[in-house]
Amino acid sequence: MSGDLLVLVESNTTGTGRLFPEAARTLGLHPVLLAADPARYAWSGAVEAVRTDTDSTEAVVDACRALAATRRLAGITTSSDYFVGTAAAAAAALGLPGHAPDAVAAVRDKGAQRRVLAEAGVRVPRFTVTGSVHETLEAAGSLGYPVVVKPVTGSGSLGVRLCTDPDETARHAATVLAREHNERGVPVPRRLTVEEFVTGDEYSAEVQSGAVVGVTRKHLGELPLFVETGHDFPAPLAPEAREAVTAAAEAAVRALGLTLGPAHVELRLGPDGPVLIEVNPRLAGGWIPRLVQEATGVDLILETVKAYAGRPSAPGATPRGGAAIRFVTAPGDGVLSHVDGVAEARTAPGVIDVEIYREPGDRVALAGDFRDRIGHVLARGDSPAAAAAAAAEGLHRIRPALLTGEEVPA
Repeated sequence: MSGDLLVLVESNTTGTGRLFPEAARTLGLHPVLLAADPARYAWSGAVEAVRTDTDSTEAVVDACRALAATRRLAGITTSSDYFVGTAAAAAAALGLPGHAPDAVAAVRDKGAQRRVLAEAGVRVPRFTVTGSVHETLEAAGSLGYPVVVKPVTGSGSLGVRLCTDPDETARHAATVLAREHNERGVPVPRRLTVEEFVTGDEYSAEVQSGAVVGVTRKHLGELPLFVETGHDFPAPLAPEAREAVTAAAEAAVRALGLTLGPAHVELRLGPDGPVLIEVNPRLAGGWIPRLVQEATGVDLILETVKAYAGRPSAPGATPRGGAAIRFVTAPGDGVLSHVDGVAEARTAPGVIDVEIYREPGDRVALAGDFRDRIGHVLARGDSPAAAAAAAAEGLHRIRPALLTGEEVPA
């Protein structure tokens, strides 16, 4: 076994997490996965895996120290939003590159993050943090309807809803506040943010080592939910709008102390300019890093591994067209029977990747968040518009079919 170790604390279950080991090997590093159940990741058999209680920061630190006793540890990171705090704490304990754990904790709590940003002069929606249905109704009434109600932690649009009246607000707040654990079984704080609804298109700035590499246009499904249905990179923005989004994103990561490695900064371009929605101290999900690489040549995963392994990271983008992704979503609740049109989608001009995440026989249900996605179509073009059109055409050719009601096998 050769190469310094790069420890990966768990992974995201879909998307680019599986590419981190490959990036580590490209740099001559030996990837090691710490996971409570390594088998949950289909690719775990191709890496050294250590079964670890990753819900315990102390257990993760102990596992890293055990590895470091016999081999040199270059860095600790994660591709999972749920474990960025754990990875930061472990890196700090072993004197490795990483964000200050207190800074990551503040970023992970949307209420605390908003307070830091507002104090730094970064424009954010008006908001209130609440801990009960009564407090939520009071906050919504003070802000004025409609309001966005969401948990103070989480990603992938989980628990995020636009509420237009007190009855809807009370129902949604009660549902979210009743949740004691997230979908990975990790305890969650029972608090909400209630915020004004900012109109305008949604974008994300992809940041590496404090600098914006590019801006992504995000497509959302129908309100009152905020399911991301696709992305275009680079976003079709006028130069002055792009400059304003870039300035807001870079000011936000400076204020939050996130100048090492990646950050995914979500904004809305409102009537008076960009309004920052939230900052995530990790790479973007939804295959956005792949879009960036197709459109600029910058490998954000490789740059992330460099940063957390103490290697210089200064990505230089070379524009070479555009890239886009559109997600296949479940047409309803039931059991997936089959998916037609996949081969046809792969032959659509410009389409470079089609993937279906579910197998026939899998039960699917609309959850109103990223879990509604059952596949994707990714395309490349001479321009962002051409890539978007190609991805949309590929998606149009795919037809998922469900068994419902009495058709579902017992």
